[in-house]
Parts: sequence; C-alpha cells; structure tokens
Amino acid sequence: MDKNRNYFIAIGLSVLILIAWQFLYINPKMERERIAQEAVQAQQAQTPADATGAAIPGAVPGAATTAVPGAVPQGASRDEAIARSARVVIDTQALSGSINLTGARLDDLKLREYHETVDDKSPIITLFSPAETPEGYFTEIGYVGDASTGAVPGPSTVWTAPEGAKLTTATPVTLTFTNEKGVVFTRVISIDEHFMFKIDDTIQNTTGEPIALSTYGRVTRFNKPATPSVYVLHEGFIGVIGEHGLEEVSYSKVEDNAPAQPGKTTGGWLGITDKYWAATIVPPQATPYETRFAHFTDGRPRYQADYKQDAITVAPGQTTTLNNLVFAGAKQVPLVDGYEASYNIPKFDLLIDWGWFYFITKPMFKLMDFFFRFFGNFGVAILLTTIVVKALFFPLASKQYASMANMKKIQPKMEEMKKKFGDDRMGMQQAMMALYKEEKINPIAGCWPILLQIPVFFALYKVIYVTIEMRHAPFFGWIQDLSAPDPTSLFNLFGLLPYSVPHALMIGVWPLIMGVTMFLQMRMNPTPPDPTQAMLFTWMPVVFTFMLSSFPAGLVIYWAWNNTLSVIQQAFIMKRHGVKIELFDNIKSLFSRKPKPAE
Repeated sequence: MDKNRNYFIAIGLSVLILIAWQFLYINPKMERERIAQEAVQAQQAQTPADATGAAIPGAVPGAATTAVPGAVPQGASRDEAIARSARVVIDTQALSGSINLTGARLDDLKLREYHETVDDKSPIITLFSPAETPEGYFTEIGYVGDASTGAVPGPSTVWTAPEGAKLTTATPVTLTFTNEKGVVFTRVISIDEHFMFKIDDTIQNTTGEPIALSTYGRVTRFNKPATPSVYVLHEGFIGVIGEHGLEEVSYSKVEDNAPAQPGKTTGGWLGITDKYWAATIVPPQATPYETRFAHFTDGRPRYQADYKQDAITVAPGQTTTLNNLVFAGAKQVPLVDGYEASYNIPKFDLLIDWGWFYFITKPMFKLMDFFFRFFGNFGVAILLTTIVVKALFFPLASKQYASMANMKKIQPKMEEMKKKFGDDRMGMQQAMMALYKEEKINPIAGCWPILLQIPVFFALYKVIYVTIEMRHAPFFGWIQDLSAPDPTSLFNLFGLLPYSVPHALMIGVWPLIMGVTMFLQMRMNPTPPDPTQAMLFTWMPVVFTFMLSSFPAGLVIYWAWNNTLSVIQQAFIMKRHGVKIELFDNIKSLFSRKPKPAE
C-alpha cells in the first residue's frame, strides 16, 4: 500500500509541476507574445505599403498577380476601407456588414448576437475586415482561366449588382460579370438566419469555342488572434480534406515551414478557426481539388487557407453551375451539427475542438445543454451534470470507499506488523500481502475509480473552455461568465477595498470554496504517518486553490461541487460499512498541540 501511495503522490506532484509550468512560465510567455503582437500590429497600422495585400503573388492559387482597383493604402481605418469600394449591404438578425463588389469578397462582417465583453453595451464582435486594414480578414471565391477563356472573376474583378440590392435571409443577391469574349458569370449569394452563405455560380459560354477554367476559394487573414491559444485548444488552419481526414495546422507551423498541402481529394471543407469563431469554405464536393495552408511573406505577411479545383470544360452554348458554401460566424454546437446534417458536410462537427476524449466530451456537452434548455442556467447545468456523473460512477466509488473502509479496519494489525518487522521492508511487504489475502482486500481497488474519472474531468474542462455556449454565460451573483476566472479576490476583501489586485493574487470566492471542500475531502482520511506525505496532504488544497484561481469559474464550481458530493458519498459508504468517520477528529488533531518526543 505504501508503494501505491507513493506512486500516486508522484502522479500528484507531476500534475502540480505541469500546472505550475503552465501558470508560472507558459502564461506569462503568452502574455509577452500578445503584447509583442499588438505592437507589431500598431506599427503596421502606421506604416504605408506598396500593396494592399489583396492580390499579391501567391495570394490566389495559380492566378496571376493583379492590382486592386481603387485600393486604399494599407493601414486605412475600417470605415475608410469600406467606403472606398462599391458594396451590397448584408442585413440579417445574426449578421451585419457588406459584400465588396470588387472580387465579390466577404470582407465586412459583424456578429450581432455577440459582444466583446459581458456588457451588452460593448461593441459587437467583428469577424471580417477589408484587406487594407491592420485586422484584414476575408473570404473570396474566384476562378483561374487561360488565354482562351479570357478574363475570369478574381480578386480585382468588379461585379455588377442591381441598384439597391441588399442581402437578407429573404432576398438573395445576384451579381453578374461578362468578360471580353462574352462568357457570362452569374453569382447568386444567399444567407440563412445564422452564418451559412450559399454561393451559386452559373457560367454561360456564349462563344463558339469550349472554355476551360478552375474555381478557387480562399480564407485570408493578416494577423493572428491577439491572445495566443493554449495547449488544450487548436486555433489556426483546419479542414476535413476528403480521404485525408481532419487536418489541424498551427500558425507557427506554416511560419517555420513550407505550406501544408494534404494532397488532391474530393469532398470536405477547409478554413481558419479561432476559439469561438470560424471562417470555412465547403467546395463543390464532386470535383477533385488541392488544398493549401500557407503563410506568405511577399508584400504584406498573411495566412491563407485555399483550394483550387481541377479544370472544368464548358462547351459552346452550354451552361455550368458550381456551388460553394461559406460558414462565417460563431461555432454554436447545435448549429454546426445541423449544418453537417442538412448540407451533408463531412465531419463538420470537428470544427469544434472536442479533443482526444471526443466520445466523452461531446455527450457531456449534450447532457449539459439538455439541462440548460430545461433550467436556463449553464451553472445549474454543470451542477446537475456532476450529479449524473457521480451516479454513473457510484458503483466504482462504492468499491473505492469500501476498500478504504476495509483498510481502516486492518489499520491496527498493520501498526503491529510495522513494530514487528521494523526496517525489514521485504518481510513487511510479504506479511501485508498475506494480510490482504486473508481479509480479501485488493489494495489497488480504490485507485481505479480515480484513474477512470481523470478523462471525465478533462472532458468537462474541454467543454467549459471551448464551447461558445459557456462564453458570457452567467451563474448566480458575481459570476457573469462561466468561461472566465472568478473576478473577485481575497486580497482586496472581494472588492471592498478600492484597489486592483495583481493577477497572481486573484483568489476568488469559488476557488476558496473549492479549496475548503478539497481540504474536507482529504481530511476524511487520517494524515499519513510519513512527514513528507503529511506535508503534501496538508498543503495540497492550498496549492490547488492558487492554481485553479485562474481556471474558468465553471470548472472551479464543478470541482467544488464534486468535492462536496464526494464527502457526502464517502461518509455514507463508510457509515454503511461500520467505519468511524474521522473528519472532525482529523481536523481537531491538525490544530492540536503535538506532544514532545520523550528524551
């Protein structure tokens, strides 16, 4: 048993080291990187450039470089950039913005239902901005042709729209372009009530010769998120590339290496994802295409996910239709799942980073979402989900605590054996194993429930951290965002004293509650006789209180509630097995004066 105890103490210490590494080194490093990134962006905003970055070498798969008519200098304000080009207004309940008729580009998009902070008066989230702005981010669908095709729609093409056209859920927009050879391109853009654009292109060959051309699509952005991602979440390039499956490529990988090119395939989707938002393109699913995730440094540095399909031929007098989908918005779980089903998009649910424990994480969210829809509070949903999980693990927990109860029963015999064998560790081990066999005790039976619950804990952490449903979701009282840390601090008396507290000392109410419940749970068992183990036993709740203070409040609430249920559960099982509950005796002994050793 001592060997098993030392083993789990080693695991605990390893976890503490990893957490300390995260919060004492990684987080400060990420903060420095964020500040440096903001400084670079500010410098870019003040420095004019020769090109806007809208159409520069490598920007379009296989296309020639062209200038952007009427482009404003890089570093222009968002309003200036929008005002300098002809546009079609986008106006739905979920989205506001406009379509740039130069390139038929989606480069002005705001999410009306989401604000930057919990304050409903704060600005709404801006997803897309024109390429000329420091935060440039857009999606574009175009074509690559040859000399026989004539001009084809690309980054600099100015499309024609009906006067007064407006894109709403009820009114699609029709754009047209006719090249010098008489090839007519008609684009119909429609939008649902959420975040899915349909782009239906019709190519009419009115010439006397066949024409060949390829369609391309790209998602381009000129900066990375201001806050670097953490190791539990992927942000950057993403796609399910046909038979190649899920591809997740970080910004740093394409910065340091050549573009990532999974290979030619059919079916799938690709784009760029942030923690809560994403922009993706679903190409025509029947025609083979090549995909590329790249970082370009020619002209203005930028990141780009793009595809180029194999050339298609349109016979003289014939018409061909191509269909693309563009998702640009919030990664709501039911919405993403619904798009996967309704549009038959392969594995579109992987747009949300469910992690390695997908088979646990997603069902757990479904359960929490069920409780949320019933009670209207995700904090309450977390509490109820914890009860369900505890109920599912009750048989294992019962064995765990029963094993602990039996171990307590034989404690007097073990103390006698320690006196008898002294420093003879081998003899002590053999005698202990014989005692376990005689009493029908499995010393590691109490360990398996702990190991099995570790994936559940990480799955819940993942749900709270990555799902947008937790973003700005209130609990009760001062917790107005379950995805953010508890905003109170012990060191300014929870806001009573008029000064701000350093980030490292933001020890809120819920982390303190978690620490107390963890302390009580550990005191359900006697203090280990070994001084080192006893010190860990005593200080671990304090260490975890500090460590978890910067975790999302929803996770801390879960942990505190789980500890409370564990104390109740353990007390019930111990009482049923006739074992004394030593909680209060253990707490009393902690504060009682220790007798001096005899000289």
